[in-house]
Amino acid sequence: MRSATEPAVSPVRVAAVQSDPQVGLENKEKNVAATLQRIEEAADAGARLIVLPELANTGYGFDTREEAYAHAEAVPDGPTCAAWSELARRRDLYVVAGITEVEGVHLYDTAVLIGPDGYIGRYRKTHLWNREKLIFTPGDGFPVFETRIGRIGLLVCWDIWFPEVPRILAAQGADVICSANNWVWTPPPLFDDAGNCMASYLTMAASHVSGVPIVAADRVGTERGGKFLGCSLITGVNGWPIGGIASAEDETTLYADLDLTETRSAVVWSDLNDLPRDRRTDLYDPLLGFTGGTVLPR
Repeated sequence: MRSATEPAVSPVRVAAVQSDPQVGLENKEKNVAATLQRIEEAADAGARLIVLPELANTGYGFDTREEAYAHAEAVPDGPTCAAWSELARRRDLYVVAGITEVEGVHLYDTAVLIGPDGYIGRYRKTHLWNREKLIFTPGDGFPVFETRIGRIGLLVCWDIWFPEVPRILAAQGADVICSANNWVWTPPPLFDDAGNCMASYLTMAASHVSGVPIVAADRVGTERGGKFLGCSLITGVNGWPIGGIASAEDETTLYADLDLTETRSAVVWSDLNDLPRDRRTDLYDPLLGFTGGTVLPR
């Protein structure tokens, strides 16, 4: 536990940006400008790791593959990544944001990680939701990136419904998981009596069982008849939200102060309760389908 004599080893203020990007080429420049403004505002508030929603530069509701191609950019060589990289360099930041990526003939729903020295890496969404399957190619791995502030894992939206994803990221040593989202319709009710959506509880559960904080940035608003659920949140290593859960309607930014290295011991609850040690991998790893990747020591 941190104290005056045992200070935080990797203290980081993190931010989850809840915003309302809109699809349409006429909106793309405004979307990117809005991301830069929100990143600047979060940096002014002391944030060093800033997470934006899924497809933050383009909006979400593409009608056709042709329209998606028209919005898409190369990663990391496209103009949006260049703008985010310049701002991250100037403000000494780490930025996670969703982007519509094109590589050859393939389109990807991608989350990029950018740091003070530029582009670090990307995660291509592996679990595609609904009509995304008609437009995007699924990714094929769950990378964890080493940075100066800690090990950062990425996931996108529908991934949180698959507990294997945060579990694999945690098993590979992620100190924090950044979740870029466009949470939409789920089986009703959409919200409970407290006004929270199911994705918020799934995020809390994933954070709790793996002892890893999750910075989950969702979007709000409506787009071509679809409504987005908001309810962004930042969890601590115990899974509980820090500073509450965002509303379902408002553009806002949530903040939390984390010690990212706390994750490395949070999974040990007592002499007799150690989550990684207690896992019966001999019984269920094959069922989870996880047969690769390097598991890092805590």
